[in-house]
Amino acid sequence: MRSTLIKNLRRERRNTRVRSKLREISTLPRLCVTRSVKHIQAQVVDDLAGKTLAHASSTSKEMAGELKGKNKSQRAAVIGTAIAKAALAAGVTSVSFDRGFARYHGRVKALAEAAREAGLKF
Repeated sequence: MRSTLIKNLRRERRNTRVRSKLREISTLPRLCVTRSVKHIQAQVVDDLAGKTLAHASSTSKEMAGELKGKNKSQRAAVIGTAIAKAALAAGVTSVSFDRGFARYHGRVKALAEAAREAGLKF
């Protein structure tokens, strides 16, 4: 039980550290990535206006056909491409990448690389 509490505390601290640095440094919209054990979602947020400009999620029904039969990293790459297309359609060309508590590895890395390949700059 104690190890779980310590793990969650570290996770919260990492999340706070990453987001606070981004808010201090960047005036660009944030590409926020949220990851769970099974799903991944991304959204482009304008902190100055307090609005979400674009979003994509592996739980959405529109993405179900594209995601069927793929592993988690491949699903993350599809979500990365979708968020890049949605952001470009909203007029956002460059963002700052907010990985939250997740390390830049595996699914988060696959999402980021797919978004870069689709034309989003960060």
